[in-house]
Amino acid sequence: MTETTDDKLLQQFFSDNRKEMEDNGFSRRVMHHLPDRYYRISQLWSLFCFTLAVVLFFVLDGLQLVLGALRETFTSAVESGAAELDPKSLIIAAIVLVYLGYRKICSLA
Repeated sequence: MTETTDDKLLQQFFSDNRKEMEDNGFSRRVMHHLPDRYYRISQLWSLFCFTLAVVLFFVLDGLQLVLGALRETFTSAVESGAAELDPKSLIIAAIVLVYLGYRKICSLA
C-alpha cells in the first residue's frame, strides 16, 4: 500500500498537534454512577438457566448417560489391551480435567 502525501501531511499534523487531556478520575466517577438496572435480571436469568439445566439433566436421565459413556469408554480401553494404557497419561488427563472443572466452578462464583 502506498501512502499519499495527503495522508502523510494529515499524520504529521495530528502527531504535532496532539494534546492529552487529564482525566482526574472522571472516567472512574462516570462508571460508578452508571445504573445497574440489568444486574438483577442477569442474576435471575443465570439462576433460571442453571436450574433448568439441572432439572433437564435429571429428567432426561443424564446421570445414567454419563455413567454409561464412562463404562463404555473403560470397557473398550480394557478390551483393546491394558498394555496400551499409560498410567502417567491417565493421571495427567485426570489432573487437567479436575483443574478445568475447578476453574469453571470458580468462575461461576
